[in-house]
Amino acid sequence: MYKLSEIKELIKLVNQSDIQELEIENDGSRLFIRKPGKEESVVIQPQAAPHAYAPAPPAAHAYQAAPPAQPQQEAPATAAPASSDKSAAADDQHLHKITSPMVGTFYSSPAPTSPPYVKKGDVVNEKTVVCIVEAMKLMNEIEAEVKGEIVDILAENGQLVEYGQPLFLVKKQ
Repeated sequence: MYKLSEIKELIKLVNQSDIQELEIENDGSRLFIRKPGKEESVVIQPQAAPHAYAPAPPAAHAYQAAPPAQPQQEAPATAAPASSDKSAAADDQHLHKITSPMVGTFYSSPAPTSPPYVKKGDVVNEKTVVCIVEAMKLMNEIEAEVKGEIVDILAENGQLVEYGQPLFLVKKQ
């Protein structure tokens, strides 16, 4: 089994390199890391003892820990109708959905007394941090991914968000 510190170091090294994917098998465990832009995942799969499986916590830069062979859960169907209408508007070719890369708590600012990272009407680029999703006591900064203007903010500060749940709508430039 891999130590959390080893996994974090490997994620950091992959993130700083041109490598898109890394897969390592060692002592009956398998570690797979893939950069964002594809399906982001960090998977540890023990081959000999499934009962000893312990998923790694999500690390910064939007990597998702998930057990293999289990489908990702969709956002809950109990979402407010208003956000469903807003999500449907994102099908427009000029709107981009920024989605949550993991299950966690959405924070619009770096601290409770700080102003939000972005507001409606703000212009962002690919590297602009738009929010934080906290998962397992790790604060994961979420970047805009595209250049454009924030059209709508679909999550409330402190709200629990699901993997793949739309957080922002951006009008691409």
